[in-house]
Amino acid sequence: MGDRLNGGTRLTDQKKTRVVVDIYGQQYSIVGTESSSHIRLVASIVDDKMREISAKNPTLDTSKLAVLTAVNIVHEYIKLKDEYERLLRKMNKEKDDDSDD
Repeated sequence: MGDRLNGGTRLTDQKKTRVVVDIYGQQYSIVGTESSSHIRLVASIVDDKMREISAKNPTLDTSKLAVLTAVNIVHEYIKLKDEYERLLRKMNKEKDDDSDD
């Protein structure tokens, strides 16, 4: 994650957490500014998604499986982000309509 900005504060200035997680049979040492439980949850979701995709596509090698997993997770993220923005616009419109009364 390096020296990237995170909410205006450099990651190098924030307290870092190092957690060893297992994703699809491989151990990874993850360093981040989130809690260890958050990092484990993220790893668990990635592991679950890789296993789900692998069950449907058993001939995929690990690198292709990882890319397909990333594509699927980003697709889900974009759908959720679009829905969030739609709901936010709806909420703001309703708020504006209420203030017109």
